[in-house]
Amino acid sequence: MNNKKLRAIGFIFARGGSKGVPGKNIKLLAGKPLIAYAIEAGLACQSLETVIVSTDDPLIVDVARQFGAEVPFLRPAELGSDTASEWLAWQHAISTIQAERGEFDLFVSLPTTSPFKSVTDIQACIDILENDPKTDIVITVREAERNPYFNMVKLDKAGYADVVIQPDISVSRRQDVPAVYDVTTVAYASRPEYIMRAKRLFDGKVKTVLVPAERALDIDTPYDFMLAECIAGMSFKNL
Repeated sequence: MNNKKLRAIGFIFARGGSKGVPGKNIKLLAGKPLIAYAIEAGLACQSLETVIVSTDDPLIVDVARQFGAEVPFLRPAELGSDTASEWLAWQHAISTIQAERGEFDLFVSLPTTSPFKSVTDIQACIDILENDPKTDIVITVREAERNPYFNMVKLDKAGYADVVIQPDISVSRRQDVPAVYDVTTVAYASRPEYIMRAKRLFDGKVKTVLVPAERALDIDTPYDFMLAECIAGMSFKNL
């Protein structure tokens, strides 16, 4: 077990444009901008030195600072389009902060699209990297509702359906096929040097943190946002 205290920095990547949900990152969810949920979760995690927002939008800058995040730079326009790679935005943020503040040990991304993330989820990702030097990156996952070995199908040229992956044995229950998981946008944690040298997330050794479904909602469409509003409303009523 590694007892060295690692220097970890939280990052939130929030571009101004969003086709699925216009203005998504600062759209109000239960009376609070969506980005505020990620900022507050990051600031509440004691392992994170600070929370830095990477954005190309002055409106997001103002909201992020209002809720306590740092915005020490603006993201270049070429990294703010809906076709730009977020991996490149990660690399830009790391190189910019290292140039200004020196090397750090852990990069933690806190996407705005999963507003119900908890400090427990974030810390679990950090703990894996602190205790396992062979791991390059940690992602969060949830149990998948569909399984390609059992109840997901593909169509052939004639339109006939078959399961996406044919299991080696005949099965009649989902419990008999390999478990599969959906990648969530709750949190990602990695070593900066891995992100700078790799071309994609799965180039290295990847471990996972299992997040319960109630904290794993990923907002990508107006329906997702409506669902999040329902969940947030129910949560506040139960406080």
